Amino acid sequence: MSSSSTGFRPSLSLFALLACLALGAVAAFMPANHPAAAPGTINGADVAWMLTATAFVLIMTPGLSFFYGGMVRPKNVISTMLQSFVAMGVITLVFYFVGFSLAYGDSWHGLIGNPFTFAMLRNVGTATHPLLSPTIPLILYFAFQLKFAIITPALITGSFAERVRFKGYLAFMVLFCLFIYCPLAHWTWHPEGFLHKWGVLDFAGGTVVHISAGIAALAGAMVLGPRVAQGRSTSFSTPNVPYVLLGTGLLWMGWFGFNSGSALGANELAALSFANTNLASAAALVMWLLIEVARGGKPTAMGACIGAVVGLVAITPAAGYVDYGQSVLIGMVASLISAAAVHWKNSRTNIDDTLDVFPCHGLGGIVGMILTGVFASNGGLVHGTTTLFGYHMLGLVIVIAYCFVGSWILLKVTDKLFGLRVKQSDEELGLDLSQHEESTYHVDEEFEKTYRKEKDSVAERIEQIA
Repeated sequence: MSSSSTGFRPSLSLFALLACLALGAVAAFMPANHPAAAPGTINGADVAWMLTATAFVLIMTPGLSFFYGGMVRPKNVISTMLQSFVAMGVITLVFYFVGFSLAYGDSWHGLIGNPFTFAMLRNVGTATHPLLSPTIPLILYFAFQLKFAIITPALITGSFAERVRFKGYLAFMVLFCLFIYCPLAHWTWHPEGFLHKWGVLDFAGGTVVHISAGIAALAGAMVLGPRVAQGRSTSFSTPNVPYVLLGTGLLWMGWFGFNSGSALGANELAALSFANTNLASAAALVMWLLIEVARGGKPTAMGACIGAVVGLVAITPAAGYVDYGQSVLIGMVASLISAAAVHWKNSRTNIDDTLDVFPCHGLGGIVGMILTGVFASNGGLVHGTTTLFGYHMLGLVIVIAYCFVGSWILLKVTDKLFGLRVKQSDEELGLDLSQHEESTYHVDEEFEKTYRKEKDSVAERIEQIA
């Protein structure tokens, strides 16, 4: 199959290859400046836990690939899973070169970090940082935060699964990281970020990760439009439930690093968030099953998995700030709202958010952020103060507006420059073959022969015009 069938022109591929090599050469010969830790400044227990938590968060991305891969048709499994896996490579480089600096570099009016503060990990070494990582090496803090940046664009892919061009997705992923994720991380988690100074609480990424991904997913589903086969029942419509179960298990395990690691140490806050994470997920799982039965259906493994993930999403912003019973209620409320939203979206709208990213991650994160403002032990509504809740509501409006408008613009720019939507023939063949020339099942030989002939003919015409 020619390179044009995957959406990559040879000239573009060559340019990307040379650009990567050039950046690698610059990185290799850039004068190193990696401060070493002074004796007695490192807490060994904190380092051990944060190394473990960082590995846990990384396993969430392969877990997400199984979770999403089990929900799509077999002809799109590889492409869907790769869209998560490839983020581990692309976003690592983006975060290394400039992303970490934009998110955590010296603040410019609380809006964005200086892109040169930590560019190519300049000034990042085994030494601690008094504000960001007081007991662990700054390089470990970088590694931990990198894993959050990796999984966020991967979450978005579920909204436009089965119809997105691979090169368009890669371009959008980079732009999203630079223009949406990094500013949000700076606003929320940098000590000088304006949301942080307002007192807005986001313990482990309900706002930065899940609301941003969910809102961007809604924009993505609207910009790309519905799949050709949306709502069509086929022999390939049945999900691979064991994949979904495996993915959920990996996500649940990794989420302990996601939430408890955000305590940035082996301490009582890590223990509190660990327990709350499990309680909220369990409550949401049970609630989703009860909703299925109450609607006259049977309890399903798919429902249990989706419910568990919704609970994990909702407790993320609140994990270190609420009591055990409150985490249970947060999980239950999020499950109810997300289940209702999924039902409403499927029955009342034509928005093809393929894997319900917005109803589950977007709304789950919104519920978590609102209820953090209600229950937070250091100033929530139940403790008699309204300031924190008010700032949470204002912050929520700002974040939703910024993410939706920003993502819409980035999607339109990406579509204009690289193309986002595959052709109908590519979609019908499946993205595994049309984008990657790989497959998990046997393709009808006559159909594939016709497809290849058509694509080769198009490629020849393009070459003639060029």
